Amino acid sequence: MNIGEEIVGSYLQYIKNCEFIQKNLYTPDIQGEIDVVGIDVNKKVIYVCEVAIHLITGLQYTKEKRPNNVNKLIEKFSKDIEYTNKYFSDYTKIFMFWSPIVKNQSSDSKYNQMNDILEIKKIIKQKYNVEVEAIINEKFLECLKELREYAKTETKDIKSPIIRLYQIEEYTKKHIEKLK
Repeated sequence: MNIGEEIVGSYLQYIKNCEFIQKNLYTPDIQGEIDVVGIDVNKKVIYVCEVAIHLITGLQYTKEKRPNNVNKLIEKFSKDIEYTNKYFSDYTKIFMFWSPIVKNQSSDSKYNQMNDILEIKKIIKQKYNVEVEAIINEKFLECLKELREYAKTETKDIKSPIIRLYQIEEYTKKHIEKLK
C-alpha cells in the first residue's frame, strides 16, 4: 500500500464522489502507469493524478544524483494525457499533481522545487493545452482536513484505511470528551 495514493484515492472517492478508483493503472500501449485515476461516471469526469510523497527532501526526483523533477513529471503527465485522450475522449479531464512538501528555496538557488512545479505546468500547458492542478503544501493539507471532516460525519465502517483512521480518531475524541 502506498499511503499517498490511498489519500488521493480516498479524496477522489469520498470528496469528489468518484464511483471508480484505480491505483497504479498500468497503461501498456503508452508504457507506464498512472498513480491514481478516479472516474465520476454521472458527470463524465476523470481525475488523473500523479503522487509524490517525499517528506524530508520535499519533491525530489533525481537522475544521476541531480534533481530531475521537471523531466520526470513532464514525461509522466505526457503519458497520462495521451492515454486519457485516447480512451476517455468524451470525458472532462482533470489532471492533478499531489505532493505534501514542495520546497521554495531561495530565488537564486540552482534547484527550486516550487519553480519546478511552475515550469511543469507551463510546459504541459504549451504542449497539450492542459492545466495541471497542483495539490501541494497548504492545498494538500486542506484536502486532508476535508477528509477528516468527512470522517466526522460518517458512522459506518469505511473500507478506506485513511478515512477509517480519521473516524477512529474523531470518535475517540468525542468519547474522551464525554468521559470528562
